[in-house]
Amino acid sequence: MPAFGSYALLLALALSSYTLLAGSLALRQLATPAGRRYRVAPERLAETARRAGIGSFVAVTGAAFALVWAAFGNDFSVSYILHHSNRDLPGPYKFAALWSGQEGSLLLWAWLLAAYGLVLRLRHRTDVKLFAYASTILAAIQLFFLLLLNFVAPPFALVGGTVPADGFGLNPLLQYPEMVIHPPMLYLGYVGFSVPFAFALGALMMRYPGEKWIRITRRWTMVTWGFLTFGIFLGAHWAYSVLGWGGYWGWDPVENASLMPWLTGTAFLHSVMMQEKRGMMKKWNVWLIFATFLLTLLGTDLTRSGLVSSVHAFAQSSIGGWFHGFMLLTFLVCAVTFARQRGHLAAEHQIESLASRESSFLFNNIILLAACFTVLWGTLFPILSEYVQGNRVTVGAPFYNRVAVPIGIFLMLLTGVGPLLAWRTGSLRSVRRNLVRPLLGAALTAALLLATGERPWSDTGSFYAYTVWVFAMFVVTAIASEFTRGAQVISKQTGRGLMRSALLLTSRNTRRYGGYIIHLGVAIIFIGFAGSAFNQSQERELGYHDRMEVGPYTLVAESFTEDSRPNYDAEYALLDVYRQGKLITTLTPAKRFYPASQQTETIVANHSTLAADLYTVYAGKNPDTGQPIIKVFLNPLVAWIWIGVLLVVAGTGVALAPNRTGALAAEAKRSPGKGHAHGELLPAGGGD
Repeated sequence: MPAFGSYALLLALALSSYTLLAGSLALRQLATPAGRRYRVAPERLAETARRAGIGSFVAVTGAAFALVWAAFGNDFSVSYILHHSNRDLPGPYKFAALWSGQEGSLLLWAWLLAAYGLVLRLRHRTDVKLFAYASTILAAIQLFFLLLLNFVAPPFALVGGTVPADGFGLNPLLQYPEMVIHPPMLYLGYVGFSVPFAFALGALMMRYPGEKWIRITRRWTMVTWGFLTFGIFLGAHWAYSVLGWGGYWGWDPVENASLMPWLTGTAFLHSVMMQEKRGMMKKWNVWLIFATFLLTLLGTDLTRSGLVSSVHAFAQSSIGGWFHGFMLLTFLVCAVTFARQRGHLAAEHQIESLASRESSFLFNNIILLAACFTVLWGTLFPILSEYVQGNRVTVGAPFYNRVAVPIGIFLMLLTGVGPLLAWRTGSLRSVRRNLVRPLLGAALTAALLLATGERPWSDTGSFYAYTVWVFAMFVVTAIASEFTRGAQVISKQTGRGLMRSALLLTSRNTRRYGGYIIHLGVAIIFIGFAGSAFNQSQERELGYHDRMEVGPYTLVAESFTEDSRPNYDAEYALLDVYRQGKLITTLTPAKRFYPASQQTETIVANHSTLAADLYTVYAGKNPDTGQPIIKVFLNPLVAWIWIGVLLVVAGTGVALAPNRTGALAAEAKRSPGKGHAHGELLPAGGGD
């Protein structure tokens, strides 16, 4: 099977090379004046290139299958399997071994890229020439990763000498259910941005007329953005559930690497609507998608080259030079193409008013890019300082929080203001009318918070938290008003209830109202983030039947026990949790030891409610006293983060769904209501 995998990668390299060369030649011939004859018609050459691209997917799939087969077959003659698996490893984690190390994760990158390419090439009749350009550019990206897999980081390298009877095991930090789906989701986002990049670069090369390529690219970007969003928050939940430090985001360099393309991708999804509707920001949009793709390469590089120290990163390696060269080459291709074709990207209109949706999108982009630059600077500064001064200066969470928190608050406010503004220019009267309910909601929230007796201005963290909650209520009220206003019109026309009418409204313009659901989810996520300003924690030795108080909870240590499984040994603490004298749950935090890798892992026990998480960690025993050490965190509002994420994912799905343009009219005909009799119009479905 290792030989089969190696040959499959070589075949994939040959097929991708042919796709790139034949595709480039065909596109060049198609661009020449008509009437010239060729030995092979360019259309036929382009078709063979497309089929070779499809064949490369089959070949890379064969290689990925061979590696997974080796993991399940305990083939420790393969060095990668020896270092990332063992006989007693449960089945799901044997599958996860595919992306647990550098070689396997590069193979996953290549396979997902080939899968995206397969979908693109099967849909080539949407626009044959544009898709041919995108297919050829994807082949160039694929070629880079296949070169790495064949000559720099081969996943099927064999062990020299005697083959060990068992492997060294999977990293314990990865032996958690979410790690079976978190890396693929994150990679689906990372790799997926290659597709809108290929469309953008291809459209620029061919001077594509009109904005059709933008509509195609937007849908691909939405899918990719949704995967990346879900992947980032799955990683945050994994860090919260496994690392045992009581938090979910530590501004780790690899965490930052996933956040940066998310920020620029979000900016692109907003500003691209200005190009669709008004022919504006064309140059800006091209560079946004170029930057997003380059940031995905940077993130992949940071994870693999050893440039940064992170619990998420792989070991030090020389692969970074290859990524640096590829990023430089990609940037040069983008810059040269832009310089040659920039005249094709002239804006058709200008912003006419600050009180318009165009201006809100522009401010939104500026804020997102400011956040991205902050994260990029903080991530790269230790590397730059070591290169210039010879010593590495650490950039910690205080730096990011000092800059990113105010930026995030302002960004959240824009998510509420933007939907209230009209395209081109809006009257102050209509803006004031639309702001009444959101401002009342924000004012009521501020009054209720102050009524608690707290003085938020006495502490920076509390001030930020209260500000977030006030602004979040502004956003929630603004979005609720948009749904209510449209649903009331439909309810009058059809006689249906508000909820049914809201569903009909959403189905009429899924893109617009799906976006509102995403904004609602973002506001709820920020509500959860703000709770961290009021976190509490304790750590103490806890003997049998000892107690500790944390907030409204009392924890009683009922017992400590040990357990042995084929893959690990574990120590558990059994903690009864009381509130107001009533037993509400029993928590069992644990510490596991994995003999194969000689490593330990923390298993957190968490009692989660909408108000707060009671988060417990068994930190082992004090070597001097033999007493167990228990850490307890009381983290308010964390559950709202995960609720908000589900709303964001749901909103993304709604935004991608096709409009049911006839749904409202048909419903009105079936159930004519009072409003319909008076000639009221259905809400328009064309705005965003």
